[in-house]
Amino acid sequence: MLKLNRITALTLAPAAALALYAGTATAASAPAALPAQGSTLSATAPAAAAQNGAVRKVTAFFDQYKSAVEGTNPDMNPREVRNEFLTARLNARLDTWADEHSADPVFRAQNVPQDRSVALGASNPRTTTVIVTQYWRGSDPTKVRYTVPTPGGKIIDIQGA
Repeated sequence: MLKLNRITALTLAPAAALALYAGTATAASAPAALPAQGSTLSATAPAAAAQNGAVRKVTAFFDQYKSAVEGTNPDMNPREVRNEFLTARLNARLDTWADEHSADPVFRAQNVPQDRSVALGASNPRTTTVIVTQYWRGSDPTKVRYTVPTPGGKIIDIQGA
């Protein structure tokens, strides 16, 4: 049986430490020790959550916007989707881009992509980049980079917008 000292018990999850100390579990069945306070894992967990939130936000925006453009979003039109997910400043820039290019400012094209994939790009304490690869019928895929504040909030940039 594993003998625990006070230091070992403090580094294990409380339930695991109690079970081991009471003799109802073995070291093989106990979960791994928790990282020390201030370790990389505890410091990056909030950042990872924010990054995942950015990916979810961009995915939700893209999918809702696409369905609004196609007329299959029963709740919102494209402008309403943009207003919900994008900053006012970005929306103004997208309107200018659309006027200059006679194309949809989100898709960067005159038609709607057939499909998409979404991936996490670079991240820093202030922003997270999410890369959307758009797949077109009969054309090469295109990549569009979205920038989202790392702590959360509305999308602040679409690369080239």
